Amino acid sequence: MPTLHETIVKPVMTEKSSAAYQERGEYTFEVHPHANKHQIRAALEQLFDVKVTNVRTLVVRRKEKIQGRRRGATAMWKKAVVTVQEGDSIPVFEG
Repeated sequence: MPTLHETIVKPVMTEKSSAAYQERGEYTFEVHPHANKHQIRAALEQLFDVKVTNVRTLVVRRKEKIQGRRRGATAMWKKAVVTVQEGDSIPVFEG
């Protein structure tokens, strides 16, 4: 079972996640692969002092990469899309 600080690995800052934040107020995080929705909710509420209303998770599968003669693959990781209560915000995404 991951600890509080191991549960949330890092925020995901992409064009798609920024658009989701602007349109729907959804925050995207990379999370520990064994963390469940309840652990993600508890970690975010304690770390950022917000009220989480919805957590959706998905596993991002590995992708094959070819560079010249070398073949490889990206790593698998788990993503969480989180919605917080109206009026709350996470300061990592502001700015």
